[in-house]
Amino acid sequence: MAFPYKKIIILGATSGIGHTLAERLIQNGSFVIAVGRRKENLDLFVKKHGPARAAGIQFDVCNLDEVQQFVADVTASHPDLDCVFLNSGIQRRSIFSEPETIDIDRIQEELTVNYTSYLALTKGFLPFFQAKSDIPTSFIFTSSNLALVPILRCSNYCASKAALHHWILCLREQLKETRVKVIEIFPPLVETELHDANHQPDMTKNRPEGIPVDEFADETMQKLIAGDDQIPVGFSRIAFNGWEQQRQQAFRRVVEMMRNSGN
Repeated sequence: MAFPYKKIIILGATSGIGHTLAERLIQNGSFVIAVGRRKENLDLFVKKHGPARAAGIQFDVCNLDEVQQFVADVTASHPDLDCVFLNSGIQRRSIFSEPETIDIDRIQEELTVNYTSYLALTKGFLPFFQAKSDIPTSFIFTSSNLALVPILRCSNYCASKAALHHWILCLREQLKETRVKVIEIFPPLVETELHDANHQPDMTKNRPEGIPVDEFADETMQKLIAGDDQIPVGFSRIAFNGWEQQRQQAFRRVVEMMRNSGN
């Protein structure tokens, strides 16, 4: 079974999970449009794979007022786009028992990158996909195991991913009568620069070890090719296969109840 989408735009593709999956998708035969803030990384990506298999666009997802123009430019240049993969993310320490350490501007930036930008970009690309009702299209979202089980040191990150997960559940239900598929990936702790000393300098002692990014990519690609729409990887499977199944059953019951009542 082959991955069905032939032209994919990946936001958050200049490093880590996004970069590794971009490489795997190209190996699988897809054309990848890599998007990120670091132009030098984008240029290297396109140089490595060539313009017949890859493109790069510099864009900062925090610039919400530029999203509509970004979408218009992408869809005009790539009318055969059939998959949008939203992977941008930042994680920061947020210990509210130490209020003097909390910077609300940084809290808001984390929410924008991890949650609000996903909504804005989905809103932007969705009409384009809805107009392609004759072919399958999809959104792929990178969520987190911390959407299901939070930890203390990055409470705002956990909350942003929990919000994203709940919204994805609703989006999938809202689009279930269309050919737009909604896929959610739940990474565990993965060895990427998200957790390195440069991005999280407070984690100088007892830095946790994640699974290798290639191991994560192997399992994720296997499930993407299999057609799964919810992809827990590694440690994430414990929560997902446990109480998360009960929660989603309750969610579906509420959806059906509301539908039967005309709401």
